[in-house]
Amino acid sequence: MTKLTYEDIKNNEEIKTYIRSADQLLETLGITRHDFGHVIKVGETASRILLAFGYTEREIELAKIAAHIHDIGNMVNREEHAQTGAALCFNILTRLGMEPKEIALVVSAIGNHDEGTGSAVNSISAALILGDKCDVRRSRVRNIDFSTFDIHDRVNYAVEHSEVHINKDNRSILLDLTIDTSISSLMDYFEIFLTRMVMCRKAADFLEARFELVMNGTKVL
Repeated sequence: MTKLTYEDIKNNEEIKTYIRSADQLLETLGITRHDFGHVIKVGETASRILLAFGYTEREIELAKIAAHIHDIGNMVNREEHAQTGAALCFNILTRLGMEPKEIALVVSAIGNHDEGTGSAVNSISAALILGDKCDVRRSRVRNIDFSTFDIHDRVNYAVEHSEVHINKDNRSILLDLTIDTSISSLMDYFEIFLTRMVMCRKAADFLEARFELVMNGTKVL
């Protein structure tokens, strides 16, 4: 059986349509971008983590596949989008001929990426969580009217620089943020993102690694 590749997924017109549709629904709701830029960035971070920690080429590719399709459940509804997306992806990947063992890994990762209900359940899942929750940046904010920003807009817009550093020797994953505190206080950031950062720490634990958060040069987690 021919292995389904990341390029197969990335170039699939059906999947492209679902990613666009999901992002359009979120745009209507005023939620930050979950577009191609987001899913590609999540896949890049997830694959860098698994590569640094010595996972196989196939595990890395499956993480990129999961990252690319992890948010398509949003085209149905924002609520429970992880579980909806997992069900949709099960059908898509089955039709595309992916092996059942690999489908199980990918859909469990997708179904567990939301901080409200999910947790790291395999290496693919852990890498997806870390890639997804570390994608914090100004360019994801759609709203251009600063006077109407809610706390989510302010926190994301305040991030001037975001970078994920991976140290394979001491098995650490560090999210380094530079935040404009005139736009959003560090406390605002924690109010919105603490649950996500705790999820990142648990995902890193699953990979036998350590998650760290540095904000404006100060280690806070």
